[in-house]
Formats: sequence, structure tokens, C-alpha cells
Amino acid sequence: MASFYRKYKHGLLIAIYSVIYVVLFHLLEMREVRGYHVIYSELDNLIPFCEYFIVPYLLWFPYLLLSVLWFIFFNPDKKEYYRLTFNLILGMTIFLVVSWLYPNIQHLRPHVFVRDNAFVHAVQRLYSIDTPTNILPSIHVFNSLAVYMAITDCKKLKNNKIVRYGSLILTVSIVLSTMFLKQHSVIDVSMGTTLALLGYLLFYPQRAAEPYQKPSFADSRQNHNRF
Repeated sequence: MASFYRKYKHGLLIAIYSVIYVVLFHLLEMREVRGYHVIYSELDNLIPFCEYFIVPYLLWFPYLLLSVLWFIFFNPDKKEYYRLTFNLILGMTIFLVVSWLYPNIQHLRPHVFVRDNAFVHAVQRLYSIDTPTNILPSIHVFNSLAVYMAITDCKKLKNNKIVRYGSLILTVSIVLSTMFLKQHSVIDVSMGTTLALLGYLLFYPQRAAEPYQKPSFADSRQNHNRF
């Protein structure tokens, strides 16, 4: 037991913060608010409701949890774990502060559903347990992008195309799901993406500073001759 603790004690950081975050978020949701700022964009009207996006939306939970656990228990590079952890902590803390100082709400959820299926039922269940308040910036979007950044930065996963491309597809699907399920406005998604970009610049400066290598004419000709 002692050896297990010494080997994986770094995982306590995100575990302790997760408990603190859940408690603070619960207090945030339960507090009395005199008035909310409505988050809305004309672009929201151009995005139709699609209940099938409940699948990637719910996959966000195991995606985040399993990714963090993998970085704790299976990735030997602790620096990569700390970059992910501090990125998540910073973004989620900013979200709590923004929500506390700027109470916000959205009124995008449909009241009538044109279809009746298991996916719609799952969305209705989601609506019943998740309030449309405190949505700016979107944590679904931020956390998904933060995990994707960590995966693409991970040396151990550098050549694992299945994981890297799978993470990309799932991340994009989760981001889209927040809008197609009417859980978030385009504004929330934009702010969540901006917050993720801030984390990228802070915690992955070496990658952000990498210059774009434009293929030379010789390289393009060589690649062309392969076919």
C-alpha cells in the first residue's frame, strides 16, 4: 500500500481538486440569484436540435475520467500529467469565478420534440437533472480540448494513430453535441475554445511556438513520385 501511494501520489492533486470543484459547483447551482444574464447568439437559430448527439455528449464523462486515469497510472512522464492537470484546474477555476460573478442562463432548449425515441428520452432526462444556468464558458468544450491537447502532446502516444485520431473525432463530436443538443450557445463554445487556447499557450508553449514547416518543392515532387 505504501509503495502504491509513493508511485501514484501525484494523482491526489486532481482527485482533491475534483472534490473541491464538485462542492463549489453544487453551491453555485444552489445559490439564490436575483437575475441571470441570457446567453444568446443569432447563430444558435441556424443549428437544429438533434437528439443523436446525446451519445458523444455523454461520452464526455468517460473520456475525461479515463484519460486522466491513464495519465496517472500508465504514462511514465509525470510532467505530461501535471500539464494536463494544471490546465484542467485553471480552466475549471476560471469557469467557477465567471459563473459566480456573471450568473448566466440560456433559453435554447426545445419545449416540443418532433420525434419520440430513446435518444430523445435521454435528452429529456439530461434536461431534468442539468439546469440551463452557469454555462459560460462551456466546460464540456474546454475539458475535451484540454484532454485532446494532452493526448497529442504525449510522447508515449506519439505513434498511436488510433488513439490520437479517435481523440480528435470524439473531441469534435463532443463540441458539436453541446450546440446540437441546445445545451450551450455558440458563445459558450467560443469562450470554451478560447479558454482552451489560453491553456495551450500557457502549458504547451513549446508546441505553440513550433513554426509551421511548409513542404518544399523537392519534398512534394518526391511524394508525387511514390505513386
